[in-house]
Amino acid sequence: QVQLVESGGGLVQSGGSLRLSCAASGGIFTINAVSWHRQAPGFERELVAGISSDGRTNYASSVEGRFTISRDNAKNMVYLQMNSLEPEDTAVYYCSMNIKRHTAALSYVYWGQGTQVTVSS
Repeated sequence: QVQLVESGGGLVQSGGSLRLSCAASGGIFTINAVSWHRQAPGFERELVAGISSDGRTNYASSVEGRFTISRDNAKNMVYLQMNSLEPEDTAVYYCSMNIKRHTAALSYVYWGQGTQVTVSS
């Protein structure tokens, strides 16, 4: 059973920083693309940042230059460094990974449970 566990969320003042982490476990053979998404109350879930297996990154225009996604393949971890946070960044943040398990023929997308980020003005 694959599990993704996010951590690092919390309350921060506008202009502050947070670093989110996401740890994957459970019979993992390989992790392909990974990404961070967020969902604010009353809004649809949106892509924040993504990183491919070979390290190519992409970002939502709203976070470009402020957020940095990275991964540690040896530890099955993905991170999101968030700087210059704004109240508009307030949301539940979810990590997502495309994972192939040792016992599976195909890879599947798995999601974490989410971590709350609140930015006060």
